[in-house]
Amino acid sequence: MNTVSLALRNLLRNRRRSLTTLLAMVIGGVTILVFGGYSRDITYSLQTGYVLRGGHLQVQRKDYFLYGSGNPAAYGIVDYKRVIDAISGDPVLASMVTVVTPTISLGGIAGNFAAGVSRTIIGSGVVVADRNRMRQWNDYRLPLKLPPYSLNGTAEDAVVIGNGVARVLELCQPLAVQDCPRRDRPAAAAAGASAPADISELAALESRPVQSPGEARIELLAANVHGAPNVASLRVIKAEKQGFKELDDMFVGMHLAQAQRLLYGNESPQATAVVVQLAHTSQIPAARKRIAELLAVALKDVPLEVQDFETLNPFYGQAVGMFAAIFGFMAVLIGAIVLFTVGNTMSMAVMERTAEIGTLRAMGLRRSGIRRLFICEGLLLGLIGAAGGVAASIGAAWLINHAGLTWLPPGQVDPVPLTVRVWGEVRMMLGTAIGLALVAVVSAWWPARRAARMLIVNALRHV
Repeated sequence: MNTVSLALRNLLRNRRRSLTTLLAMVIGGVTILVFGGYSRDITYSLQTGYVLRGGHLQVQRKDYFLYGSGNPAAYGIVDYKRVIDAISGDPVLASMVTVVTPTISLGGIAGNFAAGVSRTIIGSGVVVADRNRMRQWNDYRLPLKLPPYSLNGTAEDAVVIGNGVARVLELCQPLAVQDCPRRDRPAAAAAGASAPADISELAALESRPVQSPGEARIELLAANVHGAPNVASLRVIKAEKQGFKELDDMFVGMHLAQAQRLLYGNESPQATAVVVQLAHTSQIPAARKRIAELLAVALKDVPLEVQDFETLNPFYGQAVGMFAAIFGFMAVLIGAIVLFTVGNTMSMAVMERTAEIGTLRAMGLRRSGIRRLFICEGLLLGLIGAAGGVAASIGAAWLINHAGLTWLPPGQVDPVPLTVRVWGEVRMMLGTAIGLALVAVVSAWWPARRAARMLIVNALRHV
């Protein structure tokens, strides 16, 4: 306690220099924590977007993840309802699982043959009621206000398409899509006013309702499980941005029953995946292990596997890794600045107090005592600076969060409030504070060592 008291009094002897050093540490701490809070918020936003769309886990047929995009019909889960019942009824998973729902992914060609245009698409068949429940997940309390799924309350022939699909299929006007200029095409390319005969014959097999004036419709061609073409005439109720241009130019969302008819016709309906959404992301390892056990025992007759959202969405891991690398680089840079700042302060203190050091040594204080005194001063600087940095970063985060700033996160279609998540991130705050304190102690070690190695006679005659 005497050493701590003496070290604190020594810091107060030169208040200006001590305050300058503390200010550098506080600014460094605020920089690290504010950027860390910003990157943490981006991570949570990305994760929430993926979980809302595709859940935490997906049960798929073996090798569907590697090869299923080329022929999804061949990798369907025949008895997917048994999979859903096994997961929903398991007592171990009861406290973790919030939604278990089937989904279908398919590829095909969508055409607006009245305009003579078509394009390849990626279709997604979902259970609308389950998707509405999935959109309520907000484990990180983000400022989200999501409306019900666009297909909510619509007929089975209704679909939602991406803005890019609407632009290519020239459906911007009936769907009221903004920023969609009309393109000029050669007259020969615009001559087709009806679908090709073979597609018209396939579409005629369906009971197609009478098209209302101004109604947007597309013909969707997909290959069924036997490789034969299957066509559905679908009513487009809305065009929506999908966040990524690649997805926006190919997305068609539809009811699960409609997707099953396209892929499997009159045969037993299947699903390409069973989506599992959990209450908390931290439950993924336990839930994945338990689902794998169920698949190996109760459903061992079907070759199934479990994939988490990070595996299904590689961009998430790449984005998290990039921000982690930037955060680490900034932490090292700020640490180097603090190291030299505290080291310079302690070196100046040693030079100014050379005679005092000699007096203490002459009075019987050992070299370890001198070393301990200066290291204690560095530690006090580190602790006070770290505490000030944490407090200032919490205040800065509060100001940013209440400034009304917005930004557009990756994969989002609407701007969201810009927030910095510092409060509540205990590990990040403790890690930053401990790191600053350790850097301050390390930077004080060399000046303390030099002070302890002074010869008493040389120190006493120093003026």
